[in-house]
Amino acid sequence: MTVTSVEPYREIVFDKDGDGPAGQAAALAALARQGCTDLVVFTHGWNSSPSVATGLFDRFFAPFPRVAGPAARLGYAGLIWPSMMFSDEPVPDYPALAAAVPDRAPVVARLAVLAETEPADEAAFDEFADLLRALAGVAGDAGATEMPGFLASDPRRVYGMFADALDEAAGAAGAESLFGGDPLKRLWKGAKEALRQATYFTMKHRAGVVGERGLGPLLGELGHLAPALRVHLVGHSFGARLVAHALPALPAGTRTVKSVTLLQGAFSHYAFATRLPHSPDRPGSLPGAQSRVDGPVVACHSRHDTALRVFYPLASRVSRDDESLLGEDDPRWQAVGFDGIQAVPGSSVRSLASALRDGLPGSGCVSVDAAEVVSEHSDICHEQLAAVVARAGRFG
Repeated sequence: MTVTSVEPYREIVFDKDGDGPAGQAAALAALARQGCTDLVVFTHGWNSSPSVATGLFDRFFAPFPRVAGPAARLGYAGLIWPSMMFSDEPVPDYPALAAAVPDRAPVVARLAVLAETEPADEAAFDEFADLLRALAGVAGDAGATEMPGFLASDPRRVYGMFADALDEAAGAAGAESLFGGDPLKRLWKGAKEALRQATYFTMKHRAGVVGERGLGPLLGELGHLAPALRVHLVGHSFGARLVAHALPALPAGTRTVKSVTLLQGAFSHYAFATRLPHSPDRPGSLPGAQSRVDGPVVACHSRHDTALRVFYPLASRVSRDDESLLGEDDPRWQAVGFDGIQAVPGSSVRSLASALRDGLPGSGCVSVDAAEVVSEHSDICHEQLAAVVARAGRFG
């Protein structure tokens, strides 16, 4: 068993289809018999290995004994699922990508060769596009979703648009095309971003599957085995998407989940809306899911998160196959970890200081501006954020 700075600690493990070893719910229920009143379940976002994930769990959980109230007896669980890095870097970690999708390792190997050698042959862009479709479209994941539009479009047009968007993000829009440069190298710059976006869609879909088919049913079983155990879900990045997608999958009548805290969540800020502001006849992806929680759904967000400020909107726009990838200020494409939960009537907004000083509402959606401590996407291991979780769960 993994050694952590907190006890009692358990690990939850799911594969890409949301399947896990038998007996996981029973192991968690045993914590209640040992006297635990509250169980904090935390899951990672983009991580290249289980060891990276468990290291994050250890750092994140470390402040909890200091922020918990005297009446609470906490148990801890780290949820590991097969993900990979999706940082601000334009090229993925190829070994990590191959490990995350072992059935497509030859595809990843060939993509790596093309991306690193940048052949001066336009036919190579067609091969690269075919490989991207094999990576993201023929994923083999249960319930695979429709292929994003950019993978079905002309690769030269798409890669040129990606290169333009990357220049804009860097504050140098059009600089390379205006002042010379190798056009083929510019297309390879865009192609590498397309590869990163293809891995994004693979992991985005996977996070939802694991939440719906893995965590949701597990929590239902846990609620049956230990109905008095108060569960608090916490997710970072795509892990926030995972825990949010577990909510609709909770069996009817399950009131085990007492709070949900989303840390720099990498999914739409309109997810919980019943009506989209730009399309009132359509709901978000999780309309009303906050009602499945016997407590609040809290989204901690930060304007300093470059991954969510720039690259998440880019990924969201290209999934619609827009004619232009520019215009990142369009609010349709923002993430909940950038500006909080939007378009949900009755939602609350708090500064971090006011959340810690005055507490949080007992139900509904709450957005907490954590920019004073969160300096970038992975900067989540702070005692103040542990205290937000405790405030949300009423055990602080």
